Amino acid sequence: MDAPTPTSLQHEVGKQHPFDAPEQEAYLNLMRAHAVLSRAFAGLFKEHGLSDAQYNVLRIVSSAGKEGLRTETIGARMVAQDPDTTRLVDRLEKAGLVTRKPAPEDRRCVVVAATDAGLLKLRELNDKVFGMHRAQLGHMTASDLNQLSRLLFRARHPHKGGDAVNQVEES
Repeated sequence: MDAPTPTSLQHEVGKQHPFDAPEQEAYLNLMRAHAVLSRAFAGLFKEHGLSDAQYNVLRIVSSAGKEGLRTETIGARMVAQDPDTTRLVDRLEKAGLVTRKPAPEDRRCVVVAATDAGLLKLRELNDKVFGMHRAQLGHMTASDLNQLSRLLFRARHPHKGGDAVNQVEES
């Protein structure tokens, strides 16, 4: 049996035998990459009193301007969907980073908007977040990053062909 190469996940995690299938190795590589890359972001957000999910909600809400967004829209737009968007909004509201009010067209729905303090928090984090992206992935070429993004999209959408991937990227 061939020894794992020093650049393989098998070597990195000290696995003695090859993975059972390439799909298994690819999935575990995704999980390992997520764990390694997200650790630094979790620390940064914690320093600012936020979780990853709260930061994501704050960015989504801030993009809507003063009109805000309904909670179900926020939940649908989250990168890593959280089943309890209401709880995330509760914590952001308690911290003074968002406000919420009944939707004018349907008082059963809630509209969430970023406060000035929330927008300031995002401005404080903006350069740090982009700096971390550059530090973590800046060693890869633009072509590598584009290919990685295309492959990850394909992994999330197995029934869409290459044309769908290109259409989504162009929009």
